[in-house]
Amino acid sequence: MKLARDTWLIFQRQLLLMVRTPVWIAVGVLQPLCYLLLFAPLLRPVLAPAGGGYAAAYRIYVPGLLTALVIMGGLFTGFTLLGELRAGIIERSRVTPVSRVALLLGRALREVVALLVQAVLITLLALPFGLAVPLGPLLLAYLLLGLMALMAAAVSYGLALLVPTDAALAPVVNTIAQPVALLSGVLLPLSLAPRWLRAVAAWNPFSWAVQGMRALFAGHPGDPVVWRSLLLVAALTVLAVGWAARLFADRVR
Repeated sequence: MKLARDTWLIFQRQLLLMVRTPVWIAVGVLQPLCYLLLFAPLLRPVLAPAGGGYAAAYRIYVPGLLTALVIMGGLFTGFTLLGELRAGIIERSRVTPVSRVALLLGRALREVVALLVQAVLITLLALPFGLAVPLGPLLLAYLLLGLMALMAAAVSYGLALLVPTDAALAPVVNTIAQPVALLSGVLLPLSLAPRWLRAVAAWNPFSWAVQGMRALFAGHPGDPVVWRSLLLVAALTVLAVGWAARLFADRVR
């Protein structure tokens, strides 16, 4: 109970700070919006033989775009933690009876909420282009997206504690984020990729998540790939949060 209460207190504080500076959410939506408007229409010729058209193109592309937002946004949240460490915010929090794990979880959940807000905005902006998703599968897709965001944020916080400088953290995160995103099929379905690339992508959990997201956006919540991706991402999220929480408890004293 204490962990849940402390996490809620930290989350409330972090959420208040986010609400006071909403401009960065708008900035976070701007780049995905450019991809939504300028890149997704290029998928129509790819799907034309199947008679997909714009609606099918956005059902394929929007889940990948949301996953890319989680990967690129979530893995860079560690820089926020570094800023708080330098400003002494974490130092002042250490003298309180708040759980060290709650200090991490409260911040990670703030990132999850921010990314979900961006995901909802992008989904709404895609509706005029023909995107149509049943509410139930859409909510399940947001659940999967939230788990991915929590996992990415936890990994980013752990990396920030291991590599506690901006100059060193930036290339480490870039080295991880770019191949993970490319091997997830976020821009184009991996079914268009050569066999060797699909074999490599099969080891990427975000690739499974993208497949599950696309099945949900297509209105197929009973597809086995949905539940496999949910179980895989949930298990990896638990491991990532546990690893980051242990680092946080050990290094933030």
